[in-house]
Amino acid sequence: MVKENLLIVQNRIEEACKRCGRDPKEVTLIAVSKTKPAEMITDAYEAGIRDFGENKVQELCDKYELLPDDIRWHMIGHLQRNKVKQVIDKTVLVHSVDSVRLAEQIEEEAAKKQICVDILLEVNVAEEESKFGFHLEETEQAIRHISLFPHISIKGLMTIAPFVENSEQNRPVFKKLNKFYVDMQRKNIDNVNMNMLSMGMTGDYEIAIEEGATLVRVGTGIFGTRYKIGENEV
Repeated sequence: MVKENLLIVQNRIEEACKRCGRDPKEVTLIAVSKTKPAEMITDAYEAGIRDFGENKVQELCDKYELLPDDIRWHMIGHLQRNKVKQVIDKTVLVHSVDSVRLAEQIEEEAAKKQICVDILLEVNVAEEESKFGFHLEETEQAIRHISLFPHISIKGLMTIAPFVENSEQNRPVFKKLNKFYVDMQRKNIDNVNMNMLSMGMTGDYEIAIEEGATLVRVGTGIFGTRYKIGENEV
């Protein structure tokens, strides 16, 4: 099932890229493996996937020990400051830096480990009260502040769009973040390499790609549903 689903997702990514004149190589598919057993992740791995996303620190750490060491783990869920030290040396990218205080904690722990942590700033574009992230109008100031931290490298931006019935409803959200992303690229801020835009999940990744996403986070579309009632699909 996983391999068949992956083919469908990869084909849809290619079609979305064709529609907007992009090279599919510009888009990285992150298989969101939260709550999924190692066997299912292995199926995706054997099909060629190397980028996997986890929401919970403990689950990421457990799978990190269990699965092949060439997997690129992405921390995509809300990261509590007291768990930063457990995960920063196991991830290629933390997508969900949603406050300056969290960035300060990452800087402190990264300095202790003598590593540099690649991050994205999470932006709450739709300003949903239930979501974490910077408001768009405060994001540039946060970027400039965090860019001064020597053990952090800002690689771009991430957003979680609202859950909607029709994916087209999220196009304005993606368009707005992409515009801001391009503006930040032009400002050429020191220690900011603005080249990653993480947006789009199972229900809307094709729209996100059309609006400039370079990373899409797909879980249900690859692994099927296995969540608790009320938990958001990815």
